[in-house]
Amino acid sequence: MNNFSEPQKILNNIGMGAGSVVVDLGSGSGHYARAAAQLIGPEGRVYAVDVQHELLERIATESQEQGISNIEIIHADIEIVRGTKLQDNVADSVLLCNTLFQLEDKASAITEASRIMRPNGRLIVIDWTDSHNGLGPDSALICDQSAATELLQSSGFVLEKEFSAGDHHYGVIARQANNISNNSN
Repeated sequence: MNNFSEPQKILNNIGMGAGSVVVDLGSGSGHYARAAAQLIGPEGRVYAVDVQHELLERIATESQEQGISNIEIIHADIEIVRGTKLQDNVADSVLLCNTLFQLEDKASAITEASRIMRPNGRLIVIDWTDSHNGLGPDSALICDQSAATELLQSSGFVLEKEFSAGDHHYGVIARQANNISNNSN
């Protein structure tokens, strides 16, 4: 079987604590949002943020069908700083999964992620490694791991870890550089 991106397995392997607050920027159809919601439990909260109403409606419907009640839907443009309307320092983890390749203003989305992250919070980026003969996005749109890492570093993040995210995806975890020294608690 082809090892495609498996949100539940990936998030389980990188760990999310019970009761955490997770923001899924560019949540799409909600695979990662629902996986995170199950991992963090009913005391936690997931904010699924996307610009497409129909995808947010799908997340709401599928979450209800699956008995998941800790996801809040937010219609917003993540390429606008403060566009999510979330408070500063609200998230323990911010997810950007299969999203970077779709963004025109990647830097603003990273700035928004930084704004909503708590000190010592994690930014988890998962995206396509290539077009894979049309399976993934157009190769001109790909934001490969090297480009993503450079973007994160230029936005004040430090790469903490790289991880496997399936045969067609890469994964990185980054933290804000100004909070790295406090990460030993």
